[in-house]
Amino acid sequence: MISFNSPQTTADAAAKETAMVAATRQLILNPQTAEYGDLDDASRQLVKKTIAFFEGKGLDMILHDDHERVWYQDFLDFSRDAGLFATFLTPAGYGQGDCRWDTFRNCAINEVLGFYGLSYWYTWQVTILGLGPIWMSDNEEVKGRAAAFLGQGEIFAFGLSEKEHGADIYASDMSLTPLADGSYRADGGKYYIGNANQAALVSTFGKFSDSGEYVFFAVSSRHENYELVKNVINSQNYVAEYALNSYPLTRADILAEGRQAWDMALNTVNVGKFNLGWASIGICSHAFHEALNHAASRRLFDHYVTDFVHVKQLFLDAYARLAAMKLFALRAIDYMRCAGQDDRRYLLFSPMVKMKVTTQGEEVINALWDVIAARGFEKDMYFEMAARDIRALPKLEGTVHVNMALIIKFMANYFFKPGSYAPTPRQTGPVNDDFLFRQGPTKGLGKTRFHDYRQVYGRVDLPNVNVFKKQIRVLKLFLVAGKPGKEQVKDFDFLLNLGELFTLVVYGQLILENMELLGIDKRVIEQIFDVMIRDFSKFALQLYTKPGTTIMQRLLLKRMIRRPVADHGRAEEVWTTYVFAMKGEYEMNR
Repeated sequence: MISFNSPQTTADAAAKETAMVAATRQLILNPQTAEYGDLDDASRQLVKKTIAFFEGKGLDMILHDDHERVWYQDFLDFSRDAGLFATFLTPAGYGQGDCRWDTFRNCAINEVLGFYGLSYWYTWQVTILGLGPIWMSDNEEVKGRAAAFLGQGEIFAFGLSEKEHGADIYASDMSLTPLADGSYRADGGKYYIGNANQAALVSTFGKFSDSGEYVFFAVSSRHENYELVKNVINSQNYVAEYALNSYPLTRADILAEGRQAWDMALNTVNVGKFNLGWASIGICSHAFHEALNHAASRRLFDHYVTDFVHVKQLFLDAYARLAAMKLFALRAIDYMRCAGQDDRRYLLFSPMVKMKVTTQGEEVINALWDVIAARGFEKDMYFEMAARDIRALPKLEGTVHVNMALIIKFMANYFFKPGSYAPTPRQTGPVNDDFLFRQGPTKGLGKTRFHDYRQVYGRVDLPNVNVFKKQIRVLKLFLVAGKPGKEQVKDFDFLLNLGELFTLVVYGQLILENMELLGIDKRVIEQIFDVMIRDFSKFALQLYTKPGTTIMQRLLLKRMIRRPVADHGRAEEVWTTYVFAMKGEYEMNR
């Protein structure tokens, strides 16, 4: 029997294809056309107003202010007048109207600010960190002051690290001394503290001088006993060294004591470090537009630069990595927002957005820089800022090594003891993320369970995904038959490479989940896994070459080294439909 597709069926297929291409093309931000359809109207208008501010400022002035290290008062004035920080960073119940702490819409601003310049993102980011201990505390008086300051357009700071101890908060030298009249005196210094030149409140971590117990308290950068020592970096940002010299406080300034203060420090970082991956996505998106526009319009040896095979491959890899960064980070939002005491999966996904997404951002910029070469150094290019600033993000809020040490703690349960969870839908609703400010104790991470990754991978039958599944199976066998020995466990370089293999598995899982939820083109997913197979093979080879690997480990590691499935037709379709199609679509106003 011969069957013919009905016109309705053909039309439906065409409509699905159009929707799929549109959804996939939206992965790379074009601020001049982005609709932000998942945001409520008030939030959408505020994001677009922020974009309009930067487009009105223009790239030339952004570059000028960066080169001349001009404090971004114009942006802070805009934020005050538009109510940006007040609306997005005041939890429900402490502000009016559309005020709430909504991770989904906050990430939209993270991406936009990164897109236009990391300095603008940084003052927003440090304000988030400074507010974390305040919103997590039981001190309603300080919360009320913070909300009022936000309404006035003020910024905040997070006084955690110290010059001699860095982020080793065990060794804090900031002291709070109880006095006979029931008040306190704070003494000590903090180092590398953003916004500390103008912060209305600086959430400061220290210890009681008598008991040695941890304490968090709030101080003002405008108090006479607050000494602003210097800006420790050469930048638009003010990253301060400050000192408290017999700074007077009362019980009304204390945010938390003891274990609660310790947990508050780490839980604030859990919230804040999630933003770094989004800044990286914004930076890479702008740089991608700029690099493609340059290469596609430049002729060398009687060819456009984008005609060269190696250039196409560099752009394809950069696009695949950037699309993967966005897909993973978007899906991680859902787990941040659905988190609770019985669902702490975000504790794996949040450091991965910080660690994996930011290091992938470096890879994207490296590939684009190989294309545009010396042009990437020129002072009239956004790329010159991007190439410098992309390096900062893996190094803030805990180094890659620190976050990898955290991630590895989840590996055994992820592979061998999956938990049972209801499906997690997209979390785009305009609701307050209450749990982020009542995360509770930071201990017991090894008990965290995850939904079974095999079910997610098992639903997808694509050539490169199937190759990747084979690599995962060998990795799991490695953890059993080639279990690291005592000396290897002490070798952090060994664990770092092993952790990279693990994170690729998690990375791929959330990407596949979002492929289904967002209707992403499977050809792009295949291009992403083409890159991931090569990355997996690279880290397996690095482990293989370490002198301490056993014979069994080397046998298994060799089996992890695989080639992606070559499909030149698919690659050309991705190039034509998604990569080269971006030519000329966005160029920032001068």
